[in-house]
Amino acid sequence: MGDYRKLLKQLEQKSNKTKAVKFKKHNMPKARSNGLANNKCRRCGKTGKGVIKAYHLNYCRNCFREIASSLGFKKYD
Repeated sequence: MGDYRKLLKQLEQKSNKTKAVKFKKHNMPKARSNGLANNKCRRCGKTGKGVIKAYHLNYCRNCFREIASSLGFKKYD
């Protein structure tokens, strides 16, 4: 992602602005609307299968175990 911005900055400094516009049009990264990479832990930022989405928690399983009691969840034996 950083390489994209660096290259775009270089293109905008050139005299021909149409190159930058054309580059933006064809090479912009797509916004994700679904998939594993779209679900992120709101505490640590991990992505993948371990994210708990129930009740719109959006915490990974590790973070959830650490803060579950403060959220009001109880572990029953």
